[in-house]
Amino acid sequence: MKFFRLDLLTLLISLFILSSCKKQGTVNLGVNDGNLIEGSLIDTSTVYVNTVPEEDAIASGLAKTALSYFKDPVFGITESNIAMDLNLPSQAAYTVPTGTIAIDSAILILPYTSGFYGDSLTTRFKANVYQLDERILSNGTYNASKKWKTKSVLLGTKSFFPRTRDSVRVIQPIRAGKDSLMKFIPQVRVPLDPTFVNSILFNAPADQVASNLVFRNRVNGLYVTLDKNQTGPGGTMMFNMDSATVKVYVKVTATDGSTIDTNVVVLPSVRRSAEISHNYAGTAIATELAATTSKTRNTFYLQGLLGLRAKVQFPYLKEIITKAGSDIIVNRAELVISPQPGTAFPYTPINSLMLYKLDLAKQRINIQDNTQTDPRSATSYGGFYNSDKKEYRFLVTAYVQDLMRGKTIDYGTYIGAADNQGFSYFSDVTPNPQLDGRTAAVGSDGSTYRVKLNIIYTKVNK
Repeated sequence: MKFFRLDLLTLLISLFILSSCKKQGTVNLGVNDGNLIEGSLIDTSTVYVNTVPEEDAIASGLAKTALSYFKDPVFGITESNIAMDLNLPSQAAYTVPTGTIAIDSAILILPYTSGFYGDSLTTRFKANVYQLDERILSNGTYNASKKWKTKSVLLGTKSFFPRTRDSVRVIQPIRAGKDSLMKFIPQVRVPLDPTFVNSILFNAPADQVASNLVFRNRVNGLYVTLDKNQTGPGGTMMFNMDSATVKVYVKVTATDGSTIDTNVVVLPSVRRSAEISHNYAGTAIATELAATTSKTRNTFYLQGLLGLRAKVQFPYLKEIITKAGSDIIVNRAELVISPQPGTAFPYTPINSLMLYKLDLAKQRINIQDNTQTDPRSATSYGGFYNSDKKEYRFLVTAYVQDLMRGKTIDYGTYIGAADNQGFSYFSDVTPNPQLDGRTAAVGSDGSTYRVKLNIIYTKVNK
C-alpha cells in the first residue's frame, strides 16, 4: 500500500529549495491560500494535438454491452449491434412436454444497465431481431469491428422510448393459479415470432434438444439492431447481457384434454459481442482524420465506443531548461482541456477522460503521475469534467519533469474516453467498448480556450 504524506521534514526541504531560487513570484493555484507556491508560471508551453481513431478491442464476453444508432450532427453516425447466443433451459438436455403445446408469447428480454447517451426524449427507437447465420463459439473472442452474418427473416420488432430507470409491470402466468401483475427491473421486451421458437425448441429434432452444444451450433443465436429509419437523432443504451434471456410463455394441454398447464420456458444467453462502427462522412472529423501531415489542429475530437482519441505532444519542454539558464524543479504541471464553446448542448461532454503513454513496445501504460510504481504520483491525477469551469485538468508534474530532463522518452501520449461513471486511481487505460459519450475540444487555435500545459517551476542554483 502506498501512503501520501506532507510532514515537517518535507516542508523544511521545500523551504530550503525555494530559498535558493534566483527568481521567484507568487502564483495562486486557484484552490486556496494554503496552495500558494513561490515560483514562475508558464502557460504558453506549446502543445500539439491531433485526432486519431481509437484502437479496436475485444467486445465479446462483456456484461455491459452497447446497442446504438446515433446520428450526431458533429460526430456522424455511431452504430452498435448485439450478437448473442441462445441456450437450452439450464444449459442442459431439455425434455419437451407431452401433449399439445401452444405458445402464448416469446419475449426477448434485455435489461438496462447504466450508460445511456443521446436523445431519450424525442427519439422513438425500434429494435429489430434476426437470427445469426454463424456460430458464437463458447471459447471465442471477438473484436468490436467484426461483422456478424445474419439471416434475412425478421423474427421480432419493438418500438420504444428508452426508460432506463423505470421498472416495468408485466402480467406473469402463475402455474396452477391466476395470472399476476408483477414488477420487473427496467428492460426492453421484444416479442419474437412463436413459429421460430417452435422450430428450434418444441418441434426441433430430438438430438437438438438433447444436447446444449448441438442446440447452440444449430440455432446460432440472435442479432439485435436498431432500425435506421427511427425518428429522432437516436442514442446509445447499455444492456446487462448477463441477464438477457428469451422467455417463452406456453400452455400445455394433456393428450386426453383433461388439464392445461401454464409454464415459462427460459432460454438464457451466455455469450455475446458488440458490433461497433462509426461513420464520419460529411463531418469535419473526416477532414481532421485525413490531415495526417498536420502538426496540430484547432479542434480535436474524443469519442467513446472505440471512436476517437487524441495524440498529444509537448515538443519544446527541454528548451524551458535551456531558456531558464539554470536547473529547475517543476512544482506542478497541469494539462488543461476545454470543450469547444457551444458543443456542450444538447449532448454533454464525456464525463471523464484518461491520459496515458506508450512504452517502447507501443503498449499503453499509465503516466508517472498515475502509477503505483512512482513515489511522485498523486492521489488523483484528474480527468473529470468540471461543468462549472467547463474544462478537464490532468496533473502531469512527474511526467513533464521527466520529459524535460530526458529521463523518459515520449513514444506517444494520448487522451481518450474513460468510464463515464468515473474511474479509480491507477485506472485501466485499455480501449473499452463499454464507454459512450463524446467531446469536441479546443486545440491549438490561439484562443483563451486552447489546450494548455501550465507549468509552475522554480530555478535552483547548481
